[in-house]
Amino acid sequence: MAEQAKVPAIRFAGFTDPWEQRKFGDCFEFLKSNTLSRAGLNGENGTARNVHYGDILIKFGDCLDGERSDLPFITDDTVLPKYAGSILREGDVIFADTAEDETAGKCVELRKLPKEPTISGLHTIPARPRFPFGTGYLGHYLNSDAYHRQLLPLMQGIKVISVSKAALQDTQVRFPGLSEQSAIGAALNEIDSLITLHQRKYDKLVIFKKSMLEKMFPKDGESVPEIRFAGFTDPWEQRKASEVFQIVDDRGHPTLPVLSATQNQGMIYRDDSGRYIGHDESNEIGYKRVLPGDFVVHLRSFQGGFAHSQYEGITSPAYTVFRAKEPTSHSDRFWKHWFMSEHFIAGLSTVTYGIRDGRSISVDEFMNTFLAFPAVEEQAAISRLFDYLDDLITLHQRKLELLQNIKKSLLDKMFV
Repeated sequence: MAEQAKVPAIRFAGFTDPWEQRKFGDCFEFLKSNTLSRAGLNGENGTARNVHYGDILIKFGDCLDGERSDLPFITDDTVLPKYAGSILREGDVIFADTAEDETAGKCVELRKLPKEPTISGLHTIPARPRFPFGTGYLGHYLNSDAYHRQLLPLMQGIKVISVSKAALQDTQVRFPGLSEQSAIGAALNEIDSLITLHQRKYDKLVIFKKSMLEKMFPKDGESVPEIRFAGFTDPWEQRKASEVFQIVDDRGHPTLPVLSATQNQGMIYRDDSGRYIGHDESNEIGYKRVLPGDFVVHLRSFQGGFAHSQYEGITSPAYTVFRAKEPTSHSDRFWKHWFMSEHFIAGLSTVTYGIRDGRSISVDEFMNTFLAFPAVEEQAAISRLFDYLDDLITLHQRKLELLQNIKKSLLDKMFV
């Protein structure tokens, strides 16, 4: 029997009726799922498609357009007849019943399906609504905190968390009238489309930057890169790092702000890091001074390269600080992009020692390695390009984060 539920904080104009609340079992019937691992699937051909739990957790959003999502084929054609009564339809939902954290129970609503029959795969719980719901409503609602927090106390396991059919049966499903469901689904689907658009733009820019880094710096054993700006034809110089850079150890500046090393942002003010790092301020007299344009070899440099600083400050005495010997002959931003490139970081393996998180870079050995670089004018042109790409990447990343935050806020306020 339906019960009257609370109403959400935000509703579309014109909707005032109370929401209903029903037991999960009154709203859905379970379908069968197969137990095929990735080894039983392929991306080329087959008579049936499969929805794998790993794709629900990582690849798919709240709603799945199966026509565009490249669902894998089932290799063994004899599997499909065993699940003839559980072939998926548009409007069905599928839960991932296993994960390494509390994302267990993540759900996807099927909106469009490929022409081939599709069945639910390993570690999934497929369910079919017993009555119609508005397009997109279930996918967003069943992934909202309003619903998912009901599952948290019902989850089992320590290293691997799981959700059972019995646990789902113990939950309550809340929903408004069909027209309001459709309005909610349409609005959140539109935000999802915008998120997907900016995610694609962001991904393309990241890939483009990576490609340009590979092509605008010489490959091993070559004196010029594959791509150059017009007007630059001279070969790049090859010199030992010790001829280009010098290590500096300037201490005794405790009044300067403390800087922290990051893998993606370089050196930032510690107060902006978002983390509390306890330390004895009396020790700051021994911290090393960092100037704008300097580089810092830090504890995670074996993973993220050398941290570039655009600020003056002080940093841990455990770090190594170095800068160009002739600043007018070198663009620090040119070196910043090179020192954070995948090619350079991979090359650091020859001067890195230790295992796992205990690894460290031998700065002395790095100073004996050879670096390639062009004239400072070409360095400046290259750095301007990559600065521009970084700005575009940051712009789309911020738009993406803004849209994700808007969606999260709406999920919190549009459901009960």
